[in-house]
Amino acid sequence: MRLTRIALVALLIIAVAMRSGSEGYLFASSYTYLTTKEEKELGKKLMLYVKKHLVLIEDPFIINYVNRIGQYIVAQLPSPPFDFHFYVVKENVYNAFAAPAGHVFINSGLLAAMDSEEELAGILGHEIAHVLCRHISEQIERSKKIGLATLAGVLAGIFLGGSGAAAAAITTSSIAAGQSLTLKYSRENEEEADQVGLKYLTKAGYGGGGLLKALQKIRAKRWFGPEDIPSYVTTHPAIEARMTYLDTWIQTHPEAAKSVRPVDPTGFRKVRTKLIALYGDTGAAHSTFDSELRKDPENALAYYGKGLVLNRDGKRQGAVENLKRALQFRPLDSDIVRDLGKTYFHMGNYASALKTLKGALAFSPKDPEGWFFLGRAQMEMGDLQGALNSFKTLVKTAPDYLPGTYYLGETYGKLGNLGEAHYHLGIYYKERGRFKNAKFHLNRALNLLAKDSERKQTIEKALKELSGAQGHDHNERSAW
Repeated sequence: MRLTRIALVALLIIAVAMRSGSEGYLFASSYTYLTTKEEKELGKKLMLYVKKHLVLIEDPFIINYVNRIGQYIVAQLPSPPFDFHFYVVKENVYNAFAAPAGHVFINSGLLAAMDSEEELAGILGHEIAHVLCRHISEQIERSKKIGLATLAGVLAGIFLGGSGAAAAAITTSSIAAGQSLTLKYSRENEEEADQVGLKYLTKAGYGGGGLLKALQKIRAKRWFGPEDIPSYVTTHPAIEARMTYLDTWIQTHPEAAKSVRPVDPTGFRKVRTKLIALYGDTGAAHSTFDSELRKDPENALAYYGKGLVLNRDGKRQGAVENLKRALQFRPLDSDIVRDLGKTYFHMGNYASALKTLKGALAFSPKDPEGWFFLGRAQMEMGDLQGALNSFKTLVKTAPDYLPGTYYLGETYGKLGNLGEAHYHLGIYYKERGRFKNAKFHLNRALNLLAKDSERKQTIEKALKELSGAQGHDHNERSAW
């Protein structure tokens, strides 16, 4: 049985639930489901594991786009039980999964296989409905039937390591004992999530056809072989019955079959282009964009994708040529301009990078990557005060873009402001889940900034949050 990282996270949800139960949270006999407060606490604990064991795509354009679609659907709910958050996992296997407290994940492979915003909205709407219907809470309640030996096996396989074969054997045997309770929604859960999801999708102006098309893609993927079976199939059963239901619903609700919300397809196409170029197989990416350009030699986004994958390959001059070609057809596209500036930066042509990135920011003044690479170029050219201002702007406008927090700390350090340097590095490592590093830097910052009462209070709060965190540091590969 092939285990993907997102499937392991599904197991970790249960592992965290069992741990919480030992603290008296979840397993009092009077509870049928978790309270929303308990589920929020569980969600926080889960995200600590997620940051360690999944690679989440941080590209601001991709993440902001997916969040915008998800939050638009959430806005149709009369009283959402949680603040919803949406994530894209760097994983080719087709899957989407709702974790406790409104944390919704979709794999990059599934998103890249879609053809429209309507399909993405359909999948997100279904996962939002699982959260709204408290199906996750129900699964956790059922999970108490899993014995501690099974839980210990799962944890040993995932966390204790050993040889790869041994870890896989432990984990696989553990899953065999508890899979039906830990990984699968019931057929009734799926039917209810489809019905509720369709209700809010149509309120948001999306047609039900998008979800049907996405499920058709997932079903088609099943036939390529056991290694290609989507995790979505194992966690979301009865896919054939669901497709039949959706097809019947569309036939009987023609007024809601198609989207009525005005949508500019460029945003989705750009997301798909970036996923293929930056996060998929490079050979397949080249083939995709070459094929698109043969069909349409004036396809700006195909030139854009080709430029991105060439830059990823280290072929900077070819990347510049393709990005400039893309700009001939989309001269005001700030994303293409910014990525041209990024390419100049990677070439070491910092003067051209500065000029180009400033031009991109003139079109899009809140673009996180624009400010990030502008600051990086300013650092390389010795303009530390300019870099400091750029990173400050970045952290203010996009606090969740963690590379900005890291480089703001680095710049403060180069300017001799060690208190602020340690503070921002501490916050960066805290958000990355690297707790030892975070405590070191925050404690240093606390000593250096003791006279700043406001900053001192912020640091003490961060240290308090770290005090209960468990886990070990992990190696991190940077894509900056």
